Amino acid sequence: MTVAASSWPPLSPGERSVAIEVLVHGPLSRTEIARRLGLSPGSLTRLTKPLIESRLLVEVPEAGAVAGVRQGRPSQPLDVVADSRYFVGFKITQDMVYGVVTTLRSEIVARHDRPLTTRDPGEAAALLARMTDELSRGRPGVAGIGIGVGGLVEDRAVVGESPFLGWRGVPLAALVEERTGLPVVVENDTAAFVEAETWFGAGRGLDRFVVLTIGAGIGYGLVLGGRRVPYAGDEDRGFGRHWIVDPHGPLTPDGRRGSAVSLLTIPNIRYQVRAATGRDLTWEEILAAAAAGERMAARVIAEAGRALGTLVAQIANFVMPQKILLAGEGVGLMDVAGKAVEDAVRDNRHPQAAPVALETKVSDFHDWARGAAVLAIQVLVLGAAQA
Repeated sequence: MTVAASSWPPLSPGERSVAIEVLVHGPLSRTEIARRLGLSPGSLTRLTKPLIESRLLVEVPEAGAVAGVRQGRPSQPLDVVADSRYFVGFKITQDMVYGVVTTLRSEIVARHDRPLTTRDPGEAAALLARMTDELSRGRPGVAGIGIGVGGLVEDRAVVGESPFLGWRGVPLAALVEERTGLPVVVENDTAAFVEAETWFGAGRGLDRFVVLTIGAGIGYGLVLGGRRVPYAGDEDRGFGRHWIVDPHGPLTPDGRRGSAVSLLTIPNIRYQVRAATGRDLTWEEILAAAAAGERMAARVIAEAGRALGTLVAQIANFVMPQKILLAGEGVGLMDVAGKAVEDAVRDNRHPQAAPVALETKVSDFHDWARGAAVLAIQVLVLGAAQA
């Protein structure tokens, strides 16, 4: 059994704001922290004192300071000690568990993956416990576990429904806590990924930010005012199935005719190619065939590119984000159908509209596991729970 590291005391709302500002943007001087948060020097001193005493924050040398020359406390920036605590993050797929260990600033320092050969929740929890032991080896400062699951998650503890795993009402947090002795937070995997990108990735410092993921499913996350917008239901079940990008598009086993799911998910693209050619190709083989000019593969991939461009344009038209991050295991579509995407974005935007800041992230499932670890940092250390 893994033993939890000693934790910091609960933070007040003011202390939490200071800690998050330094964690995400630090090191920062006291003057800069006060400016960012609109605090008086006295209030900032009161809020930082317990954070420094608990060693959540530390004073660090000012950049450019001469060794041995005392600059005075007010000029010494505050920062977190990134390796003072570690966090385990898991991403569970249909047949694999991807695990990482991160620092307090979400840098991945170790990876460990295992096949998921059972759908039994107790046995799956036991696997997570064994992986936690391996990931924690040599790291006595492990403070908690985050788990990302595709599906509906309730109270960051119970998997209400996961079609990929066939789970309903599984108290996954309690099952893993019982086997590891560590606090556990469970979240929809897309939501966790969005949180990580908002705090430590492409969306850091942005007021309006969108994450769109394509792969086995369609994921969507919206950030307004620098905070992810939570909503009822899981983050990827309803969005793509009911967002129609081409009413005359294909009818596939999953998703309504011409929906984002029907046109853009890897299983449905494979289905279209198989139905047209009789060949059961992998995603990589389909992309290669389309790039080589094979007619049916090229047609399906071009249609997917137009659908993606239409979807990106519609999101930009309604949300007006500063940036849209495209991620997931299906982003290879951009390499083959990038021009179709660009043309569709242009066709569905006002001619004088600002260009869409579309950033593509080639990510793997360890990035999703990192997102779960970030949830652990937010909830278990900082108490920064979303509604």
